[in-house]
Amino acid sequence: MIRLLFIVIGYLFGMFQTGHFYGKLVNVDLHKCGSGNAGATNALRVMGLKGGLIVFFFDCMKAFIPCFTVRMIFRGQPMEYVYYVWTAFGVIIGNNYPFYLKFKGGKGVAATGGLTMALNGPMTIIGIIIFFSLAFITRYVSVASIIIAISLSAMAVLFSMPSIGWMPIKTPQRIEFLVVWIFLMALMIWRHKSNIKRLLNGTENRFGSKKKG
Repeated sequence: MIRLLFIVIGYLFGMFQTGHFYGKLVNVDLHKCGSGNAGATNALRVMGLKGGLIVFFFDCMKAFIPCFTVRMIFRGQPMEYVYYVWTAFGVIIGNNYPFYLKFKGGKGVAATGGLTMALNGPMTIIGIIIFFSLAFITRYVSVASIIIAISLSAMAVLFSMPSIGWMPIKTPQRIEFLVVWIFLMALMIWRHKSNIKRLLNGTENRFGSKKKG
């Protein structure tokens, strides 16, 4: 029951679609422009650097705030990371499937950045380096997003080992934490299924290129 409470709390934060509301302020409907997604990447493409940064920042914060707060409340207790990851689950589900937009939300990349910031400092720094390096080299944000999901899964497994010491979690809680965390990373990859098809077909849009049509 307590886990359901944290899921609901996370969902209430996650369903705030920054791109949707900011778009209304500047008379832009992201659902009808670019890729049709209300996330930071499409906001950057459609509304420029300012719009992209605003959407990214608030999507990141809506994940960071509830998850970091839960960790601080239960800091040092056995269920700290379990309650954190269920709050994170709610955030991502709310971000990806907001009920008031007919369950059509984002892909969870910026929100995952906020979750990682609330989880572990070294993981955040490594993740930033991997993501932006891949985005710069390949010019495919989708490739960077897919690889970072895989990388964050691997780092969660590694950093949660008691012997590492960066994020030691006892075995029963560690298993639950990893199952939910890896599911969220797999969901992010799944949300990029259309991008994967375009990558395979050679029709995916590169960052910085103009979208045809």
